[in-house]
Amino acid sequence: MTARRPLRAVLFDRDGTLIEDVPYNGDPDRVRPLPGARRALALLRPLGVRVGVVSNQSGVGRGLLSAAQVNRVNERVERLLGPFDVWAVCCHAPEDACPCRKPAPGLVLAAALALGLTPADCAVVGDIGSDVEAAAAAGALGVLVPNRVTRADEVRRAHRVAPDLPAAVRMLLRLRHHHPAEREADRT
Repeated sequence: MTARRPLRAVLFDRDGTLIEDVPYNGDPDRVRPLPGARRALALLRPLGVRVGVVSNQSGVGRGLLSAAQVNRVNERVERLLGPFDVWAVCCHAPEDACPCRKPAPGLVLAAALALGLTPADCAVVGDIGSDVEAAAAAGALGVLVPNRVTRADEVRRAHRVAPDLPAAVRMLLRLRHHHPAEREADRT
Protein backbone atom coordinates (compact mmCIF):
# COMPACT_ATOMS: atom_id res chain seq x y z
CA MET A 1 0.00 0.00 0.00
CA THR A 2 1.25 3.48 -0.77
CA ALA A 3 1.05 6.24 1.76
CA ARG A 4 -1.59 8.87 1.21
CA ARG A 5 -0.69 12.46 0.52
CA PRO A 6 -1.06 14.62 3.60
CA LEU A 7 -3.95 17.05 3.63
CA ARG A 8 -2.39 20.46 3.00
CA ALA A 9 -5.47 22.65 2.42
CA VAL A 10 -9.22 22.62 2.89
CA LEU A 11 -11.27 24.89 0.66
CA PHE A 12 -14.73 25.73 1.93
CA ASP A 13 -17.78 26.95 0.10
CA ARG A 14 -18.93 30.21 1.70
CA ASP A 15 -22.74 30.51 1.69
CA GLY A 16 -24.58 27.65 3.35
CA THR A 17 -21.31 26.07 4.47
CA LEU A 18 -19.31 28.59 6.54
CA ILE A 19 -22.01 31.24 6.91
CA GLU A 20 -25.80 31.41 6.69
CA ASP A 21 -26.95 31.56 3.09
CA VAL A 22 -28.45 35.00 2.48
CA PRO A 23 -29.13 35.11 -1.28
CA TYR A 24 -27.08 37.77 -3.06
CA ASN A 25 -25.87 39.21 0.22
CA GLY A 26 -23.99 42.47 -0.11
CA ASP A 27 -24.43 43.52 3.54
CA PRO A 28 -21.63 42.53 5.94
CA ASP A 29 -23.99 43.01 8.91
CA ARG A 30 -26.04 40.02 7.68
CA VAL A 31 -23.10 37.60 7.91
CA ARG A 32 -23.70 34.88 10.51
CA PRO A 33 -21.28 31.95 10.92
CA LEU A 34 -22.95 28.55 10.83
CA PRO A 35 -22.70 26.27 13.87
CA GLY A 36 -19.44 24.36 13.78
CA ALA A 37 -17.62 26.72 11.40
CA ARG A 38 -15.24 28.09 14.04
CA ARG A 39 -14.60 24.61 15.44
CA ALA A 40 -13.88 23.13 12.01
CA LEU A 41 -11.34 25.86 11.26
CA ALA A 42 -9.81 25.47 14.73
CA LEU A 43 -9.19 21.79 13.99
CA LEU A 44 -7.18 22.65 10.86
CA ARG A 45 -5.19 25.80 11.59
CA PRO A 46 -3.03 24.42 14.46
CA LEU A 47 -2.05 21.46 12.25
CA GLY A 48 -0.73 23.80 9.57
CA VAL A 49 -3.50 22.83 7.15
CA ARG A 50 -4.23 25.91 5.07
CA VAL A 51 -7.81 27.09 4.69
CA GLY A 52 -9.51 28.85 1.84
CA VAL A 53 -12.85 29.78 0.34
CA VAL A 54 -14.14 28.89 -3.12
CA SER A 55 -17.41 30.68 -3.84
CA ASN A 56 -19.76 31.33 -6.73
CA GLN A 57 -21.12 34.87 -6.46
CA SER A 58 -23.38 35.14 -9.49
CA GLY A 59 -25.16 38.16 -8.03
CA VAL A 60 -22.34 40.29 -9.45
CA GLY A 61 -22.82 38.92 -12.97
CA ARG A 62 -26.57 39.33 -12.64
CA GLY A 63 -26.19 42.99 -11.56
CA LEU A 64 -27.69 42.37 -8.11
CA LEU A 65 -24.59 43.37 -6.12
CA SER A 66 -21.11 44.69 -6.78
CA ALA A 67 -17.73 43.03 -6.46
CA ALA A 68 -16.96 45.61 -3.75
CA GLN A 69 -19.98 44.40 -1.76
CA VAL A 70 -18.81 40.78 -2.11
CA ASN A 71 -15.37 41.83 -0.87
CA ARG A 72 -16.88 43.60 2.16
CA VAL A 73 -18.90 40.48 3.02
CA ASN A 74 -15.73 38.37 2.66
CA GLU A 75 -13.85 40.75 4.95
CA ARG A 76 -16.61 40.32 7.55
CA VAL A 77 -16.34 36.53 7.22
CA GLU A 78 -12.62 36.85 8.02
CA ARG A 79 -13.29 39.11 11.00
CA LEU A 80 -15.70 36.52 12.41
CA LEU A 81 -13.89 33.29 11.49
CA GLY A 82 -10.25 34.31 11.25
CA PRO A 83 -7.98 34.70 8.26
CA PHE A 84 -8.16 32.50 5.19
CA ASP A 85 -5.08 31.69 3.15
CA VAL A 86 -6.88 32.08 -0.18
CA TRP A 87 -10.14 33.35 -1.60
CA ALA A 88 -11.29 32.24 -5.06
CA VAL A 89 -14.54 33.82 -6.19
CA CYS A 90 -16.43 33.50 -9.48
CA CYS A 91 -18.65 36.51 -10.14
CA HIS A 92 -20.10 35.22 -13.42
CA ALA A 93 -23.74 34.34 -14.00
CA PRO A 94 -24.49 30.67 -14.86
CA GLU A 95 -25.24 31.51 -18.49
CA ASP A 96 -21.70 32.89 -18.92
CA ALA A 97 -20.41 29.27 -18.88
CA CYS A 98 -17.32 30.39 -17.00
CA PRO A 99 -14.72 27.63 -16.41
CA CYS A 100 -14.23 28.78 -12.83
CA ARG A 101 -17.89 28.60 -11.78
CA LYS A 102 -18.61 25.49 -9.72
CA PRO A 103 -19.25 22.68 -10.71
CA ALA A 104 -16.39 23.46 -13.13
CA PRO A 105 -12.97 23.00 -11.49
CA GLY A 106 -11.58 26.51 -12.06
CA LEU A 107 -12.01 27.89 -8.53
CA VAL A 108 -10.41 24.82 -6.96
CA LEU A 109 -7.55 24.91 -9.46
CA ALA A 110 -7.00 28.64 -8.90
CA ALA A 111 -7.03 28.28 -5.10
CA ALA A 112 -4.57 25.37 -5.19
CA LEU A 113 -2.27 27.30 -7.52
CA ALA A 114 -2.40 30.40 -5.31
CA LEU A 115 -1.37 28.22 -2.36
CA GLY A 116 1.45 26.62 -4.34
CA LEU A 117 -0.26 23.22 -4.11
CA THR A 118 -1.79 20.70 -6.45
CA PRO A 119 -5.51 19.95 -6.24
CA ALA A 120 -4.60 16.48 -4.93
CA ASP A 121 -3.18 18.23 -1.85
CA CYS A 122 -6.58 19.84 -1.21
CA ALA A 123 -10.10 19.00 -0.15
CA VAL A 124 -13.32 20.92 -0.76
CA VAL A 125 -16.21 21.08 1.71
CA GLY A 126 -19.59 22.37 0.60
CA ASP A 127 -23.32 22.09 0.97
CA ILE A 128 -24.46 21.30 -2.58
CA GLY A 129 -23.54 18.93 -5.36
CA SER A 130 -21.66 21.53 -7.43
CA ASP A 131 -19.15 21.92 -4.59
CA VAL A 132 -18.16 18.25 -4.54
CA GLU A 133 -18.41 18.02 -8.34
CA ALA A 134 -15.88 20.87 -8.64
CA ALA A 135 -13.59 19.05 -6.22
CA ALA A 136 -13.78 15.82 -8.24
CA ALA A 137 -13.29 17.64 -11.56
CA ALA A 138 -10.14 19.29 -10.16
CA GLY A 139 -8.74 16.11 -8.60
CA ALA A 140 -9.38 17.13 -4.98
CA LEU A 141 -11.28 15.28 -2.27
CA GLY A 142 -14.82 16.51 -1.68
CA VAL A 143 -17.11 16.28 1.33
CA LEU A 144 -20.77 17.25 1.26
CA VAL A 145 -22.32 18.74 4.39
CA PRO A 146 -26.05 18.74 3.56
CA ASN A 147 -28.46 21.40 4.75
CA ARG A 148 -32.06 22.31 3.96
CA VAL A 149 -31.24 23.27 0.34
CA THR A 150 -29.21 20.17 -0.47
CA ARG A 151 -31.16 17.90 -2.79
CA ALA A 152 -31.54 14.20 -1.92
CA ASP A 153 -29.94 13.16 -5.22
CA GLU A 154 -26.87 15.27 -4.38
CA VAL A 155 -26.50 13.39 -1.11
CA ARG A 156 -26.89 10.03 -2.87
CA ARG A 157 -24.24 10.91 -5.48
CA ALA A 158 -21.67 12.26 -2.99
CA HIS A 159 -18.83 9.88 -2.11
CA ARG A 160 -18.31 11.50 1.27
CA VAL A 161 -21.07 13.01 3.42
CA ALA A 162 -20.73 14.49 6.90
CA PRO A 163 -23.45 15.77 9.24
CA ASP A 164 -21.62 19.02 10.07
CA LEU A 165 -18.40 20.94 9.42
CA PRO A 166 -16.34 19.56 12.31
CA ALA A 167 -17.28 16.00 11.28
CA ALA A 168 -16.27 16.80 7.68
CA VAL A 169 -12.87 18.04 8.85
CA ARG A 170 -12.35 15.04 11.13
CA MET A 171 -13.20 12.76 8.19
CA LEU A 172 -10.65 14.49 5.97
CA LEU A 173 -7.97 14.35 8.64
CA ARG A 174 -8.68 10.66 9.18
CA LEU A 175 -8.50 9.99 5.44
CA ARG A 176 -5.22 11.80 5.03
CA HIS A 177 -3.37 11.37 8.33
CA HIS A 178 -4.29 7.94 9.64
CA HIS A 179 -4.17 4.32 8.62
CA PRO A 180 -4.39 3.91 4.82
CA ALA A 181 -6.78 0.96 5.14
CA GLU A 182 -9.60 3.34 6.09
CA ARG A 183 -12.13 3.59 3.29
CA GLU A 184 -12.20 6.76 1.19
CA ALA A 185 -15.94 6.40 0.77
CA ASP A 186 -16.27 6.79 4.53
CA ARG A 187 -19.63 8.29 5.55
CA THR A 188 -20.13 9.56 9.08
